Formats: sequence, C-alpha cells, structure tokens
Amino acid sequence: MSTTPPPKPKPTSETPDANPLLRASNPLVSDLEQEVLDEYSRLLGNVNKLSDTLSALAGSPTSLTLDSLRHLERKTATVCTLLKASVYSIVLQQQIFNESEEQQQQQQQQLQQEEDERMMYGDDGGQEYGYGDGDEYGDDGEVSYLGGRYA
Repeated sequence: MSTTPPPKPKPTSETPDANPLLRASNPLVSDLEQEVLDEYSRLLGNVNKLSDTLSALAGSPTSLTLDSLRHLERKTATVCTLLKASVYSIVLQQQIFNESEEQQQQQQQQLQQEEDERMMYGDDGGQEYGYGDGDEYGDDGEVSYLGGRYA
C-alpha cells in the first residue's frame, strides 16, 4: 500500500500570467491593489513550494527524516552549549572586574584614611614618636604611638 499522494493537477488558466488582473498594465486596478495582488501571488508560490517540500518529506523514508532531525538536534545542542559558555564567561569577567573595582576603592579609602591620620597627627614622618626609622620604640625605650594604638 503506497502512502504517496496522487499527483497534483497542473493549473491551466489559473496561473498568474493568465489572470488579467495580475498584470501591471491593467487600468482597473490601483497601485495599492496591484501590490496586494503581487504579494498574494508570491504567497501562493511560497505555499506551493512548502506543499511540494512536505509531499517530498512524506514520501521519503521516515528513517532519513529522523536522522536529519537528530543531526539538527546535535547542532542545536552544540550551539546552546557554546552560548551558555559565552554567557558564563561574560558573567565571570564582569564579576572579576567588579571585584577589582572594589579592591581599588578599598585601597583608595585606606590611602584616604592614612592621609587623614597624617593630617590629624601632623606630617612629621613619625620622628616625634620614634617610629620613623622602623623601630617600634624610640631611642630611649619610650612607648610610641602606632596608627591608633600604643606599642
């Protein structure tokens, strides 16, 4: 038992060339109407192509169609995976960028606090408190002031 559809009859006088309304030189049709008729003519051609393609698919063995669909599915899965990887990479780069900005802001705040402390306690390089040379205690063993605490 064959599942192929019977052949379609060929249109005779229904073709676009035979219809006098589809000609651009027809004085009874306005320009807008002619554009609409032209679009309908193109639509008819596209629907006929789709019908022919579907008929060919229906007539071909199912295994070939399934193999083609599996191949298409693999390609689609690959594209999806690549897209996810790209999005992950962009998100990761943005996260790294944000973290570096936060570190820069923290460093700037720390520098600003040190500047404020120098302005508050004077900018003598710490010689008065005995820690300018790297020792925690002055020359005579006195306790010195180190950034908000006593040593």
